[in-house]
Amino acid sequence: MSRLLTIRKRLLSENLDAIIVTNLKNIYYLSGFWGTAATVLVTQKAQYLLTDARYSSEARDAAADFKIIETTDTTEQLNQLLKQEAIRQVGFEDSLSYAAVKQFQAMLTEIELRPLTDFVEIQRQIKSESEIKTIKKACQISDQAFQDLLKFVEPGKTEIEVANFLDFKMRALGASGTSFETIVASGHRSALPHGRATHKPIDFGDVVTVDFGCYYQHYASDMTRTFFVGDASPKLEEMYRVVQAAQEAMIEKSIAGLTYGEYDRAAREIIDTAGYREAFTHGIGHGLGLDVHELPYFSKTSSSPLLENMVITDEPGLYLTGVGGIRIEDDLLITKEGVEVLTLAPKELIVL
Repeated sequence: MSRLLTIRKRLLSENLDAIIVTNLKNIYYLSGFWGTAATVLVTQKAQYLLTDARYSSEARDAAADFKIIETTDTTEQLNQLLKQEAIRQVGFEDSLSYAAVKQFQAMLTEIELRPLTDFVEIQRQIKSESEIKTIKKACQISDQAFQDLLKFVEPGKTEIEVANFLDFKMRALGASGTSFETIVASGHRSALPHGRATHKPIDFGDVVTVDFGCYYQHYASDMTRTFFVGDASPKLEEMYRVVQAAQEAMIEKSIAGLTYGEYDRAAREIIDTAGYREAFTHGIGHGLGLDVHELPYFSKTSSSPLLENMVITDEPGLYLTGVGGIRIEDDLLITKEGVEVLTLAPKELIVL
């Protein structure tokens, strides 16, 4: 209920009487119900969860604080509820499809509809104790999968075989599925930051980057490790040391109150000083939770601060076409004292 109280206070500050929530992950966050067909209406007086006959019984069990309404016409049911409570100004998530917005506008003619950007997602940035516990478990699954992968990889294994191993191993360890398509890029292909796994065999002397994660009880992990098979070239070993130093600097400096710009610069200053500015081509990290990529997102110039109990990623990387690429990524819990690293798989330079 505390999440709903916060939502209601924020609605008042926006001069809104209610909010219509259609993002299914936001519905889970507010109600505890997980399904493929649902709409939530939160007013100052009540909270309603609208779904169809497939989910009504499950919704009653999962969302005990909500009035569950079984319906085949969500828009008409919303219209009735809004009239019943004399609602005049309603916010809706701007991720809603254009067709759905037009349908709302056609039926809810006496109501002011206002699009809201990331209204619930902003609240989701700060994780509760139970959310943190669940994310930690997802990270533990990823950690163990990587440890097991190191015993599996050898010259001749293909990138797809490596990706499949990670995917099935995480499920075997309790994950409900992968949090995104597993990235495996070896040899010169490792210079592709998001290289999809192919049928390319891993050769002796290849560098291999694996970027992967899982969902556990709806919460995500996201981790990247880079290792070598048989041998590490001097150039790639140098790049590895730079990325490792940049990533460790981020961990050392992270603490509640650090600005997004300072968080970004912690890594970039080391990379720039080492002469690899042009080889770092993507953002430094993102928030993590019900979505594998969620608020906050980081900018080099942002003065927004890291907040206690945010869960974020740090992922510096270097990519040189024709040479290869290096990336290391952890999941971090921001605290008042600093940071807790949630992904604990080894990060030292590994040569298999």
